[in-house]
Amino acid sequence: MEKIKNNSPVLFYFNHSKKWLMKISKKESFHTHIGIIKHSDAIGKEYGSRLITNKDKYVYLLKPTMYDYVMKIQHGTQIVYPKDIGYIIARAGIGDGQKILEIGTGSGSLTSFVASVVKPRGHVYTFDVDENFMKIAEKNIKKAGMSKYVTQHNLDLKVAKKVPLTDMDVALIDLGDPWVVIPQVRQMLKGSGCIFAICPTMNQLEKLTMALVENEFTDIESTEHIIRTIEAREGKTRHSFQGIGHTTYLCFARKAFFDRGAKKPIKKTTTSKTTKTKKTTKTTKTKKASEK
Repeated sequence: MEKIKNNSPVLFYFNHSKKWLMKISKKESFHTHIGIIKHSDAIGKEYGSRLITNKDKYVYLLKPTMYDYVMKIQHGTQIVYPKDIGYIIARAGIGDGQKILEIGTGSGSLTSFVASVVKPRGHVYTFDVDENFMKIAEKNIKKAGMSKYVTQHNLDLKVAKKVPLTDMDVALIDLGDPWVVIPQVRQMLKGSGCIFAICPTMNQLEKLTMALVENEFTDIESTEHIIRTIEAREGKTRHSFQGIGHTTYLCFARKAFFDRGAKKPIKKTTTSKTTKTKKTTKTTKTKKASEK
């Protein structure tokens, strides 16, 4: 039985749209439309318990999952949603011990989620050029408890003279022009290594796919993932009026070797042999004629 302590993370859950993710502090409390919630009232309780506010409303004390951290992080940029992250992890086969390259840290949502999957033996190496966004991402990654498994780099790989990493298992790209870094990414990936690019528009998908083929990637797949929530209630179950529709397109590919520079095998010819045979036949016929 895991009990809540001072500094424990807690998701105060009232309903699907009203929930608060916080770290417990003895002296803190916060005011909501359902009443005052005191942190000290949560200390010593088991996760899953509930508190009653001064307005006789109750909130459940839930242990936050990585999904909760991603949905509650500070947004410096558009985040990658769990519905897309789940497919990225499954399709690329991301797991414990892998080395992940990320280009475009953004708010750190994808960074944190992937780090939680590859830990404790794996690591995420993430690159960005905007220092302000990097500071926001650093806070979010720390809040999710993933700092130990993430290394942030302030470096523009588009113009880097040499690649800083090699032998990466998976590359994740979240840029407006992902096709520009494909040659660099190829150098950093191991053979058959996977790449995933996040593309808000179809025009980006087109340019990216052309670059992937040119740089010898195979198993190219572009997808869109839409989730629809169902309001399940006795006698009146229906689709929810709210939901997350289009967020982005995802492009997947794997590093391959097309052997474009390989020499084509020389085909054996039988012309000389045939000619020789013809000459022999002609000579034989002449000889027979003279004998007669």
